[in-house]
Formats: sequence, structure tokens, C-alpha cells
Amino acid sequence: MTTLTTDPVAPLLKRLFAEADAARSRTSQAVADLSEDDRQRMMRSKTDYVDLYSRFRDVPLAVSPATGALLYMLARSTSARSIVEFGTSFGISTLHMAAALNDNGGGRLITSEFEPSKIVIARQNLAEGGLIDLVEFREGDALQTLRADLPDKIDLLLLDGAKALYPEVLAIVESRLKRGAFVIADNADYSPDYLAYVRNPANGYLSVPFGDDVELSMRM
Repeated sequence: MTTLTTDPVAPLLKRLFAEADAARSRTSQAVADLSEDDRQRMMRSKTDYVDLYSRFRDVPLAVSPATGALLYMLARSTSARSIVEFGTSFGISTLHMAAALNDNGGGRLITSEFEPSKIVIARQNLAEGGLIDLVEFREGDALQTLRADLPDKIDLLLLDGAKALYPEVLAIVESRLKRGAFVIADNADYSPDYLAYVRNPANGYLSVPFGDDVELSMRM
């Protein structure tokens, strides 16, 4: 039995995933006034992402159940104690990783989100799951909020915010990634510069695509 598969986390995640599925239509509606070219450009832009993700302030933008399970398993298998997350949204991925920390005996999960309303919802969800004491929420631009007071050694990094900023966020955290640490980048295809970097062995990673939408990298 694990925190992930028992009360209160298991039924909470079941409900949150169902709500995320139901909200998919709102994701399309939020960008209905944009052309496909504009959407693609904004996804890859290092400036327009603020406008784009502000449109999604009421949408969960959740990881898939399979990716959530992967996050839990990676954190458990590495006995993670220090985790950093870029892009909290409603806290579904945060719940998976905090559950792993709890089952590992404790730790600290630092999560950054620039949309204040999402921080409020994520806090509620982590409190409902009984895991909020393991999580430090940082509101604002991750390029600023993650520059100070990070653990000396980081076991796991999840990149699931503005895709264009993946290289910049990795650069901030990289020196603290311990050998064998995992970096999970969701929807990494929208960040070709990031993929080129982690797939180049000279940069110190072993990296492979995992499933349809995740890049899984290990710090060597």
C-alpha cells in the first residue's frame, strides 16, 4: 500500500483527472481566436508565453495518469528527498511527487507557478491530500523564483510550464542536480532547443523520449 493508491490521495486524483478531462474543451476555447500558426509561435516564444498561459488560468493542464505514475515511480526508486517542479497548475503532478516524498520518509518539493489563482487551487488540493507540509509554493516567474534557496542536491526536476523556458529553467537548476537525478520534460517537442541540449551526450545527460509526450533525461 502506498500514499498514491490509498485514501485520501487516490480518490482525490481520480476526481482531479476526471475534472481535467472534462475541461479539455475549455483549453481549445481559450485559444479559439488564435490561428494555428499563432498558437505554435506562442508555445515556442520566450515572451508571448505569458499571454498564452494566462488564457489557461482556469484550465488544469494536467499531466497524464501515466506520466503521474512515472513521476511517483522515479521519485520512489531514487529515494528522492529534494524535488523541483516548474509549472504547478492545479497540483496534480505535485500530488504524485509529494506522495513519493511521503513514502520515502519526507523531503521538500519546491514548485513554481506564475498564475496566482492556480496556486490557490493547488494549495487546496495538496491540503486535501494531506501532503501540503511537504510542498513549498513559489508564486511568480520561475526564472526569478527558482534562483535562490534551492537544495544543494536535487534528485528530480519536472519541467511542465512554458515550454520555451525549459532550457533556461534547466540552466538555473542544473548545477544542483545530483548524479543520477532525473529530469522529466512534459510536451518537450515544443522546445527543440531543450531537446537538442539534453540529447547531446557532451552536456552530461542520457536522454530518451518516453511515451507520446515526455522526454526523460538522467544526469550523468
